[in-house]
Amino acid sequence: MSLRARFFLCATSLLALQVSTAAAQESISQSAASSQPRAVQKPTNTVDDGPSMMGSTSPTDAAKTETVQVRASRHTSPGGGLMVHEDAAKSRSTVTQEFIAKQAPGLNPMQLIASLPGVNTTSVDPLGLNGGNLTMRGLNASQIGFTLEGFPINDIGNYAVYPQEIVDSENLRTINVEQGSADLDSPHISASGGAVNMYLLDPKDHFGGHLDGTYGSYNARRIFGRVDTGRIGNTHLKGYISFSAAHEDSWRGPGAQKKLHGETKWVNEWGQGNRISLAIVGNQLNNTLFPSMSLANWKKLGTTYTYSGTWDPKNPSANYYKLRQNPFTNIYASAPSTFTLTDHLTLTETPYFWYGNGNGGGAYSESLSSQQYGSQNLSASIGPYNSSNTKSLLVYNPSNTQTYRPGAVTKFALHTGANRLMVGYWFEYSKQIQTSPYSLINMETGAPLDEYGNGPNMVLSNGVTAQYRDTLTQTRIHTLFIDDSLSLLNNRLTLEAGLKYAMITRRGQNNLPDTSTGPYVSGSWYEPLPAASIRYKLNNQFQLFVSGTTNFRIPMNTSLYDAGTYTKGVGYSTQANLNQKPEISISEEAGVRYQGSLFNGTLTYFHYNFTNRLYSQTVILPNGSTYSQSINGGGSHANGVDFEIGTRPILYHLRPYVSAEYIDARTDSNVAAGGSGDYVASKGKFAPQTAKTQVAFNLDYDDGHLFSGFNLKYVGKQYSTFNNDLSIPSYVTMNVHAGYRFKSFGFMKNPVLQLNLQNITNKHYLGFVNGSASNGLATTGVYGGKIAAGSTTYLVAAPFFVGGTASVDF
Repeated sequence: MSLRARFFLCATSLLALQVSTAAAQESISQSAASSQPRAVQKPTNTVDDGPSMMGSTSPTDAAKTETVQVRASRHTSPGGGLMVHEDAAKSRSTVTQEFIAKQAPGLNPMQLIASLPGVNTTSVDPLGLNGGNLTMRGLNASQIGFTLEGFPINDIGNYAVYPQEIVDSENLRTINVEQGSADLDSPHISASGGAVNMYLLDPKDHFGGHLDGTYGSYNARRIFGRVDTGRIGNTHLKGYISFSAAHEDSWRGPGAQKKLHGETKWVNEWGQGNRISLAIVGNQLNNTLFPSMSLANWKKLGTTYTYSGTWDPKNPSANYYKLRQNPFTNIYASAPSTFTLTDHLTLTETPYFWYGNGNGGGAYSESLSSQQYGSQNLSASIGPYNSSNTKSLLVYNPSNTQTYRPGAVTKFALHTGANRLMVGYWFEYSKQIQTSPYSLINMETGAPLDEYGNGPNMVLSNGVTAQYRDTLTQTRIHTLFIDDSLSLLNNRLTLEAGLKYAMITRRGQNNLPDTSTGPYVSGSWYEPLPAASIRYKLNNQFQLFVSGTTNFRIPMNTSLYDAGTYTKGVGYSTQANLNQKPEISISEEAGVRYQGSLFNGTLTYFHYNFTNRLYSQTVILPNGSTYSQSINGGGSHANGVDFEIGTRPILYHLRPYVSAEYIDARTDSNVAAGGSGDYVASKGKFAPQTAKTQVAFNLDYDDGHLFSGFNLKYVGKQYSTFNNDLSIPSYVTMNVHAGYRFKSFGFMKNPVLQLNLQNITNKHYLGFVNGSASNGLATTGVYGGKIAAGSTTYLVAAPFFVGGTASVDF
């Protein structure tokens, strides 16, 4: 980021803050007059006291402008639940429970936002139980901040998002997508792009519950149940507990995806705006991984390229599917609460705790007579096997990660007429333990004796347990933020500016010997991040907005460590890069928004500029397992346009929705080509992992009983290399759903039968570039050197799926 640009943003923010603080004019509130359908609904605020501030990530902030319909008798929201009344001075799109309830139950959040502008998502299995991938305006998920109930979801080390672990779709109230930038109070150190914020439904006021069951293709079956306590006694306390269990056979090759998931939320409200809530999410997964593939394998083998389903004890294979498991356990807890301290001052507190433990499995044939311990060559033993009776042995070698992550976001908001001031502080301390031990395989069945690799482990002759990696990372985050908003001209004009100052320290310990950095490493980053925005209401329907923000992402924790195999005279196969700089972005947006009685629409122009753009590159280890590391792609910039429009019911209860994006994203630097010592001529070429054009169309029909819908998504060609010599072609997918709401009878309320069909043309396609490379084909470098062909891998998207669901309330 240029000094001139940073100075300009800082000066703009400070000027706006001074103007806002000095203002004494009182704003005149306007009633938000909009027709409401006859429905079970949750109105949260009936007064327009100014647009959402740039610090509005907590659940109570998000609820201010939402009217959420849940299992309504009539549905009239624009776009079939893909739009809400919006007042943010930046691009923001929202998926509501009305849309979510019509999709196949249990879909992960990435699948549910696929139709929104700028969003490109891919799942490798129909129900999203094996995860998913996302880019937004050409930026991948590790550059997008994800929150649930106001607390962070991204991995603290590599910033990856595992959407299958987060939440059951039945409990989701809304998903807000901020395409350009995260809010100032958003708790992230990796959101150099936008943000995705998920919010849970509140418990009901009366005792009741919900039950649904789904069965579909690939022996997919899932059951979900929720019980609401209603208000307990004469108190305002209410809560719910839910549980789901899902199973889906792998559609490519052997194995299955299995998931157990539980959630509970409790709320107590009193007085004027006082609220305490507690949400706890527990998740346990045991999946079979799907292999990524090269273009050559895709062209030759297509979807038949899978892990092996056959185990031969006499000829054991490292590609046996039971050695490619992905077990993981998560527990999330958050208590977002708001307290009205005075008529004008509120306190919002969001403490949270994040725990995760799991791995991605792999196997490798290891020599027991010759093992490297740094520069030393030692013998090894594992269980009954040692160098005297076994020279080489196939062993299980998972990549384990265990995370403990407490934190809290605290903020005060002062409303004094025309002026609103917010100040806050985010603190987090995390410990992440990452190991990769070698352990025994049951030679009769081919399964590891312990899927977490806990033993028996390979022990070297010096008594040390052998590890492919063995690190402890401690991250401390201190972030201060301030935001000031001034409303003028009867709330038609709103000026806002803010500043976030992030202070992050990482301390690492690498227990491998003879590393290039020594056993202890550290890194510190200090970043001022100014932001400013303007919103002007031409009338009750039209809004104009413009915003400018700065964002950043610090390097992954893997940049601190050596890891992998050791070669004398060379060192470890993966080496630390302590000098890797943080990724800095400046984002500008300007848009017009129309919100009328018939339709809503938004048109947004955006520009972003990156310094030290960190791209994700997938590294394939000798044992077949993979991990991601960052590579510095230098500078990059993009210009683009987002558009969305959705109507309320028109002819025959139809509600169409259309979104589109055009983006021109360019690399501003020549990128280093591996260990060649040369660079590919990537300057000015189109950015990888970015589709130039996307279009989504959703058509919803709902007469209160019969409902159906059609969804189409077009995604343009995506390059997989900086040299633009390899790409995956454009594709179109289509989904269909239909269902019927029956009249309540007896204790069964709102019974519903529905059918969901995904990818109805059964298109087989590569949906995601798994890791960008400098070049895919052999080429000549900038300095005349010969650069060999690089390695790129891709993920195959999910095929045709049909699932039927029966649900009922009680």
